[in-house]
Amino acid sequence: MRLVQAVLILSALLAFLVDAAATPSEDWNRNNGNGREKERRLEPRPRKPPPRPRQEKVKRDEEEGMDKYFHEPGGSELGNHYDSRYHHGIQEYVDRQDTQLHMLRAYVTFCNENRLETWLAHGTLLGWWWNGKILPWDWDIDTQVSGATLAYMAKHHNYTHYDYVSIEDPPVERTYLLDVNPAIIERERGNGNNIIDARWIDTRNGLYIDITGLSETHPDDQPGVWSCKNYHRYHTADLYPMRETMYEGIIAKVPYAYDRILTQEYEEKALVMTDYEGHRWDPVVKMWLQKPEEELAEERKEKEAKEKEAKEKEGKEKEEEARKAEKEDKKAEAKRLKEEQKRMKASKAATIQERASAKQRSNEAGKRQPTQKKEGRPTINRRLSMSGCQIRPAWLSSPTVVEERVEKTKAATCTDTLQDPPENKTSLGSVSHESEAKPQMNVKVYQVSM
Repeated sequence: MRLVQAVLILSALLAFLVDAAATPSEDWNRNNGNGREKERRLEPRPRKPPPRPRQEKVKRDEEEGMDKYFHEPGGSELGNHYDSRYHHGIQEYVDRQDTQLHMLRAYVTFCNENRLETWLAHGTLLGWWWNGKILPWDWDIDTQVSGATLAYMAKHHNYTHYDYVSIEDPPVERTYLLDVNPAIIERERGNGNNIIDARWIDTRNGLYIDITGLSETHPDDQPGVWSCKNYHRYHTADLYPMRETMYEGIIAKVPYAYDRILTQEYEEKALVMTDYEGHRWDPVVKMWLQKPEEELAEERKEKEAKEKEAKEKEGKEKEEEARKAEKEDKKAEAKRLKEEQKRMKASKAATIQERASAKQRSNEAGKRQPTQKKEGRPTINRRLSMSGCQIRPAWLSSPTVVEERVEKTKAATCTDTLQDPPENKTSLGSVSHESEAKPQMNVKVYQVSM
């Protein structure tokens, strides 16, 4: 029995530890709400979201990344600030401000109730800097959370439908959806389709609050640097400790170094410019007031005139640049042709010089070496020499016919008789063969008529 009790106690203790470990790790101010706004709220109840106008399954590809999760109707700049599942048209100026006011209050209240640390960012933080309110020309509300809080949202609060009731008379009742993007597992930008990590969506019209997570993506190389998927980077000292403040009548949080963050993102002019987007800052009431329609129309005309003038000026500048470019092209073409002609002349002169040099070298070589006859049919003398006989031409002797007799007959005699044409019947006499002892020979020499 005692063993069973001990097992039960250990099981209860283990369940308690697991539940405690599942809560967010950020420090939490127990005094949230502070009694300044006592709204009547209904407990959040899970509800199945409406079907998406696309395939629910999220595909992942190693090269292309994950498919886009959140979709906007588009068509215009304003259309990009609505969720396509709940979009029914663009809201008017006053209706949009009312939607944003209660949507922000509901989101901050939900985070406070569930101990989820969130803070204002980007244009929403800039609106807080001016007067603690939403900028009247800003169509979206931007908030940030840590990567740990984002993971906790996905695990415990994803697809939560939150029923909100304000304390106004008559009370405002709205329903909002917390939708966490499955692509939060990617903490880098990737293909850029899933920069927004989560949204708080008004199910009446599709307006939403953007929720982006900050993570230390490179703790080894850049410790203490927090970044989102849209390349916004912050140091830990710029974010923490968070400051509690009032925003649109409720307690909210802003980064510790909010002034440095705003200056880096928008430059100093965003903190001093008092005329922007059809609104003028009134220092007496400390509000951005919309300008009268007549003044807005006049400003639109001036703006259109300036744009037209700038466009014409740009067109003239482009034409002038085109003319200059054409002139430069012609100059470059003329220079190229001139260089080509110069190169051809140089090549021709080099060819002529090479031929002259080759001819000169050939002449010099001809002077140094005797010209060799081409091999052909041997001449008569050549044939006789090849046969071992010697001939003394008649024109080398006396013009008269000389006949000599040599009485030495010991040597061999070689006679070669050449047949004359029938009409002349002139022949060369016998020619003695020259022996090794070189004996004298009987030679008959005849004059050959040429």
